[in-house]
Amino acid sequence: MAKGLREIKRRLKSVKNMRQITKAMEMVSAANLRRAQGRAEAARPYAEKMRDVIASIAAGTQGIKHPMLQSRPIRKTGYLVITSDRGLAGGYNSNLLREALATIRQRHKSPEEYAVMVIGRKGRDYFRRRGIELIDEVTGVPDSPRFADIKSIAANAVQKYANGEYDELYIWYNHFVNPLVQRPMESRLLPLVDVGQHSGVSYEFEPTAEAVLEVLLPKYAETLIFAAVLDAKASEFGARMNAMGNATRNATELIGTLTLEYNRARQAAITQEITEIVAGANAAK
Repeated sequence: MAKGLREIKRRLKSVKNMRQITKAMEMVSAANLRRAQGRAEAARPYAEKMRDVIASIAAGTQGIKHPMLQSRPIRKTGYLVITSDRGLAGGYNSNLLREALATIRQRHKSPEEYAVMVIGRKGRDYFRRRGIELIDEVTGVPDSPRFADIKSIAANAVQKYANGEYDELYIWYNHFVNPLVQRPMESRLLPLVDVGQHSGVSYEFEPTAEAVLEVLLPKYAETLIFAAVLDAKASEFGARMNAMGNATRNATELIGTLTLEYNRARQAAITQEITEIVAGANAAK
C-alpha cells in the first residue's frame, strides 16, 4: 500500500509541474499572439498602397505587358508552404501539410510537374520523410519576423517564376481567423492576373511604366509572401495558446482525479493499520 501511495504522489507532483509549464506557455503564446496581430495589421497598409500603385499604372497604360501580369500555359507549378519550427500547437502544422500534400498529388502525376519550397522546420521534415525534393527552404524564422528573415526565399520564389522555371506559384499557410480558428489556405500568388481596382489617385512616374513595374511587381509579390508569414505566425501562436490551454485544463482534471485516488488510498492504508492494531490487541488478550 505504501508503494502505491508513493507512486500516486510521484505522478501527482509530475502532473503539477507539467501544468505549470503548459500554463506558462499558454501565457507566452497569448502575449506573442497580440504582438503578431499588431505586426500583421501594421504591414497591411504598405501592401495595399503598393497594389494601388500597380493597379493605377496598369489601368492608365494601354498595351503594357509584363510576365508577372500575364497567364501562360502551365507546364510546372511552384508551391511555397509556410509552417512553424516548433510543435506543441495542436493540428497547426499537420492539418496544413496533409491538405497541401493531398492537393499536390491530386493535381500532378509526376514530380517533374511541381516544385516545393518550405518555410519552417516542421514542413521541411514532413516533405523530406515522404521523399519530396525541396528546391529551397528557410528555418529558424523568429517569433517576430522581419522581412530580411524570409527575403532570400521570397526573392528566389519570385525570380524562379520570372525565369520561367515554373508557370504559376501558390502559397500555402494557416490563415488567422480568430484566436480559436486557424484555417489552412491556398492562395495563387503568381501570375498577378487581377490586382484589383485602384483608388482613383493618379501617380506620376518615370522613366516608363514598364521600368517602374519591373521593379515594383517583384517587390509586391515578396511583400505578399511576407504578409502571409505574419498571418501564419499569428495563427501559430493562436493554435499554441489553445493547445496549451487544453493541456492545462486536462492536467487540472488529472490532478483532481489523482488527489482523490491518493486520499482514498491513504484512507485505506490508515484503516488497514487500525484493523491490524485492533486485531493484534485482541490476540494479545
